[in-house]
Amino acid sequence: MNDRTRHLKFSFNFPGRRLTVRWLLPIFLILLFLTTLLWLPWQAQRMESNERQEQLIADTLWVEQAIRFQLGSDEESLRQIASEVASGYLSGPRLRERLTTLMRNNRELSRIVRQDADGNILASTDDAPSARLDLSARSSDAAQHARQTRAPQYSQPAPTPPPNGPMQMDFHVPLYNGEHYIGSLVASYQMGNILDQMVPWWFAQDNEISLSGDDDTIIVRRAAGGLGRGVYTHSHLMELPGATLTLHTNSIKSAPKLLPNLLVGSVVVLSLGLLWSLWALWRDINRRLAAEGALRQQVSFRIAMENSLLTGLRARDLDGRITYVNPAFCQMVGTPAEQLIGKLPPMPYWAPEAMYEYRERFAKVLAGTVTPQFETIFQRANGERFPVLIFESPLVDDSGKHTGWMGSILDISDRKRVEDLNRQQQEKLQASARLASMGEIASTLAHELNQPLAAISSYTSGALNILNGEAMQSGQVDPGILRSALENANAQAQRAGQIIRSVHAFVKKREPIRESVRIQSLIEGVIPLIEMQAHQFFVGIQLDIEPGLPPVNADRMLLEQVLFNLTRNAVEAMQTVAPERRILRVQATLDKTSGATARVVVAVIDCGPGIPREIAERLFSPFFSTKAEGMGMGLNICRTTIEFHGGTLTHAANPAGGTIFTFSLPVAVESEGSTDASTRPY
Repeated sequence: MNDRTRHLKFSFNFPGRRLTVRWLLPIFLILLFLTTLLWLPWQAQRMESNERQEQLIADTLWVEQAIRFQLGSDEESLRQIASEVASGYLSGPRLRERLTTLMRNNRELSRIVRQDADGNILASTDDAPSARLDLSARSSDAAQHARQTRAPQYSQPAPTPPPNGPMQMDFHVPLYNGEHYIGSLVASYQMGNILDQMVPWWFAQDNEISLSGDDDTIIVRRAAGGLGRGVYTHSHLMELPGATLTLHTNSIKSAPKLLPNLLVGSVVVLSLGLLWSLWALWRDINRRLAAEGALRQQVSFRIAMENSLLTGLRARDLDGRITYVNPAFCQMVGTPAEQLIGKLPPMPYWAPEAMYEYRERFAKVLAGTVTPQFETIFQRANGERFPVLIFESPLVDDSGKHTGWMGSILDISDRKRVEDLNRQQQEKLQASARLASMGEIASTLAHELNQPLAAISSYTSGALNILNGEAMQSGQVDPGILRSALENANAQAQRAGQIIRSVHAFVKKREPIRESVRIQSLIEGVIPLIEMQAHQFFVGIQLDIEPGLPPVNADRMLLEQVLFNLTRNAVEAMQTVAPERRILRVQATLDKTSGATARVVVAVIDCGPGIPREIAERLFSPFFSTKAEGMGMGLNICRTTIEFHGGTLTHAANPAGGTIFTFSLPVAVESEGSTDASTRPY
């Protein structure tokens, strides 16, 4: 070593080693790297926290303005209605219809009540069972204050009866006719509905929202995306006339993670600081890290995806041995993965009663054929059975070789429960439709019974007059006259009894029963109900039933309801036509041209104005009705009932004016049983 080199080198003594000047720059870069590594992530985390907090405040203010706007819109609508009520323009059915429309368009409202000056209920949207409105103490105070100030007032939220019921806030609008107080409008808000209807779903998914009263007690809370973490919170006061609410938001987001920022910073600083001195080593390490990072990312992504799935995954080799199961499958069957992987049939999740089915399907798997989709039953570790839907497909490796089978398993217990619940609800809807029809014919029932009862009274009075007259005393009474009067009285009594029996059978609730039913007998059974509707609107009835029609295998009560609904619609459609055109025709024929199975076709024909094309497209849609007070379920129920019996329900224009509704049913097969109590329409 020459003198020049000796003067350019310095030595620093460290325990066990000596560092020359050429290592000072790498050491400095490392220290700079560590300093930056600590400062940059902290600064990024702080900036991200501030941004999240500011965004939360802005979103909270926006939500508060949205709630205020909707409440203000409701207030304006109620003031308008109150003005029309005070002027006498709105009352009775028109008022109830107006209130119902407001409720339907503003779902945050739970009830609107019109009270008189004494607090008695004159109109209500929920058919209040009591004559007076049961108000909480806070609501009563708000009502008194509104009356004194002649200005609408909100009440502080209070629980509804019974005690500890849902929190409710009432809005009182006093009504004055000049200087005289004539009552008030009371609009009730369920506090839960305010958050559910007025807070956007995207905001509720990211934040826990709550409302508190003047005593800072939480009234209602909405946590659609989970409970708040308490990291980002904001509260905003909402001043309403007579009430004070505070809107609280608590984000479900946690504080920004520090680790991702450290990883990014380390890669950048390390690549720049050590490039000149450790280029070769860094390049090799960087390549290795990149490959390992990609592999780790793919493995992590695959594991995260499989762990987050609700669908169970199961892989089997060509011998049927389980090679892979995901956590969802293990949770589904209640058995850990280590007890399943490597297992050959029989499997621990096979139910003993379905063992033959499992073995048969497993034999098909070994033969190289599988059913792509099928339903079966699995057994949990605790012995509980549950239905599953399995999708099976071949498992192919990267070289295209068939190595086994991959199955996707879905637990369909909830779907089965929903299907059962839907079937039960449809059955209740059938009964409700019959009761609704009963309400419509109740008004005409008295009129129809008065006729036979009046005839019976006339015939019996005439017979008594004959028996008490002088002709009886002289022995000159003609027995034929008495017999005719008594026979006529008996016929009228039979008619009255038939009407009552028809109504009782129509509304009677029972389980659907399949039996052999003749269409002629069906029409004759429901004709008294049809006549009551027809007489009310002066509609004539014409029956055209082909003789000798074969029976159909159906539920008699359900078909009677279909026929009654169709004829009732036909009668109501002819209210506006000329009296001489009000003819209702019911035809029943046998159709042998619709395939191998003959069908009985029933047509209900009216002479009304017909159905416009735009209405015909939605005629069978649920909850669509052209009637002001209709539920929109009648024709939908009719079509579902006919399709349950294997038939079809259609409609067409009547060439003579009006509409023809036609339903067809397959003829009953003699080999089938006459009754199937287990068959349900839904």
